[in-house]
Amino acid sequence: MSFLNRFIDLRPLAANPDFRYLWIGTAAQLLGRRITAVAVLYQVWSLTGSSFWVGAVGVVQAAAMILFGLWGGSLADRLDRRYLVLWTTVGALLAAIALAVQALAGNQSLAIIFALSGIQIAAVALGGPARRAFIPRVLPTDQVTAGLALVQLASQIGSLVGPALAGLVIGAYGVEACYLLEALAFAVSLFGAFRLPRMQPEQAVERSGIVAGLRFLVGRPLLTGALLTDLAVTMLAMPMALFPAINAARFGDDPRTLGLLFSAVAVGGVGMAAFSGFFTRIASVGALQLLTAAGWGLALAGVALVSDLWSTLALLALAGAADTITVISRGTLLQTAIPDGYRGRIAAVEQVVGTAGSDLGNFRAGLMAGFLSPAGAMAAGGLMCVAAIGAIALAVPTLRRFRLPQ
Repeated sequence: MSFLNRFIDLRPLAANPDFRYLWIGTAAQLLGRRITAVAVLYQVWSLTGSSFWVGAVGVVQAAAMILFGLWGGSLADRLDRRYLVLWTTVGALLAAIALAVQALAGNQSLAIIFALSGIQIAAVALGGPARRAFIPRVLPTDQVTAGLALVQLASQIGSLVGPALAGLVIGAYGVEACYLLEALAFAVSLFGAFRLPRMQPEQAVERSGIVAGLRFLVGRPLLTGALLTDLAVTMLAMPMALFPAINAARFGDDPRTLGLLFSAVAVGGVGMAAFSGFFTRIASVGALQLLTAAGWGLALAGVALVSDLWSTLALLALAGAADTITVISRGTLLQTAIPDGYRGRIAAVEQVVGTAGSDLGNFRAGLMAGFLSPAGAMAAGGLMCVAAIGAIALAVPTLRRFRLPQ
């Protein structure tokens, strides 16, 4: 085990049954969501043949994530977090079953699909901050980074396996089988939630909910600097919207290479999370976040300077690896630098920043590609990200100097 831990830090899973059940439930939920994401888009496309309505699914889900995610953060700082995780998982499971039923019944109504998809994302968003706030309570401080790395590994594997599995299942058995498979994944997640311990917030906080959480956040440059770093990564350099145009310009619009472009970032993320033992013991998580965020921007800017497929894929994988360390180090900082009574609300803001920032970043990339070439937009976004990270590092010295308590 000691040899394996040099590559992937398994201490939280090996020594802590509470974290094990949390991780099993979270991993199953992440996989289920990736499967359903493909199933919903496929069903909407099959009914309408319209890219507009397929895009509208993302709008509905993003709105549900933002609205209910912030509310979920406030609830996580007031209620028993096990209770919140348990019942939101039940809600997501019931939504999965309802999606399967409507598909089996031959539903033709977009409104029903949108409503059920939105309800499921709302349930996931409500429980997400409570799930995240569990980690620093069930793990010792020196294992929080390792715990977040294992959650990120599950997320990246879900991003790789979920869509591919959904495609195979839809091709063989239809979209309704995908929804049933997701329901099974959420049933596993519910099992994990049942085994969690009760967890009330450690101290009383203001009852003004979301507003108090935002006030707490704004008054602390360390926290705002960490979240601004995330926004620089997502809003200024998110590359996904540029992949189809780059694929058309460089690789003859081959759908196989397009799939490789999307997969390369996740492959880099899985690879780095699998080697988490090399960075989970680093105490200077503030500096680590800044350095790897800049690495994300530099790798993406480098994509604009190459033309062959393998160099492009290698740079995208490098960007994904850097982003994985950025996400884990930011999560560690946010969950260890704040009182427990605010962890739910700060986790909710982090969840919203990650979701909305990515959507806005892809929108920004598409706009820039209209004025520049796709490669030019990729380079400009990456360099803007690096410049913004440099400015944050200079403006927020507490961020670059932050170390985990020993």
